[in-house]
Amino acid sequence: MPMLTQLNPPLPLETTKGAGLAHFVIDYGPESDLLWVVFMDKDGACWTVPNPEVRMTTNWTLGRRMQDQRSAFAGDQHADEGMKTQKLPLRTIPPPS
Repeated sequence: MPMLTQLNPPLPLETTKGAGLAHFVIDYGPESDLLWVVFMDKDGACWTVPNPEVRMTTNWTLGRRMQDQRSAFAGDQHADEGMKTQKLPLRTIPPPS
């Protein structure tokens, strides 16, 4: 049975037709690709894009960088340090008096 899921908030995606916001995902079952309903940034057109043609938008903070940005740091010995999880000290909060 087909399933339509509204994405809240919409997800920024890169598609073969350009960048846009995905507002819905359609799932027709295990024999079909997911279909993303994307409103394009360029002209507001609405397209249904198959899953193999969709990629998440780059996000520098989360480490999803463009390929040329990743390769620019390839020779830097500290390039991967920013990608590692750092343990921060826990702050102890005193109980209310």
